[in-house]
Amino acid sequence: MHCCAHILNLIVKDRLEIIKGAIENFRYSVAYWTTTPKRVEKFEKIAKYVHVSIDKKIALDCKTRWNSTYTMLSTALPYKAVFTRASRVDRQYTCCPTEEEWRFVADVVEWLKMFSDISTLFFGTNYVTTNIFFYKIFEIKSNIKN
Repeated sequence: MHCCAHILNLIVKDRLEIIKGAIENFRYSVAYWTTTPKRVEKFEKIAKYVHVSIDKKIALDCKTRWNSTYTMLSTALPYKAVFTRASRVDRQYTCCPTEEEWRFVADVVEWLKMFSDISTLFFGTNYVTTNIFFYKIFEIKSNIKN
C-alpha cells in the first residue's frame, strides 16, 4: 500500500508542477497577507467589511508537500471576496488572482481533494485490502481519463 500511496504522490506532484504558474498568484497572495501581524489584522478587517467570517486562517504551503498546497488553496477559496477587496484598498498588494484563476483553482481543489481523501485512506488504514482501494484506484483512473 505504501507503493500505491507513493505513486499517488508522484502523480499529484507531476500535475502540480505543470500548473504551478497558475497557482503562483495564490501563493504570493497568501504570503503577502500572512507576512506580518499588521497585514493579518488588515486582512481580517477587510473580511469583516465584506461580511466574510474567518473560519480558518490562511497559511502558506510548503512547495515540496502537495497536501499543504491543497490546504492553502482550499482555505483561500472562501476568501475570494476578501482578496478582491484587498486589491482595491492596498496599493502594495498587486498579485490578486484573476477571475479565471479563481475558477481554475476551484477545479484544482476539487481534484486535489480526491487525492487527499484517497491518500488519507491509504495511510490511515493498517490493513488496506483490495476491496477498499480498488474502487479508489478506478476512481482516479476515471478522473484522469476525463
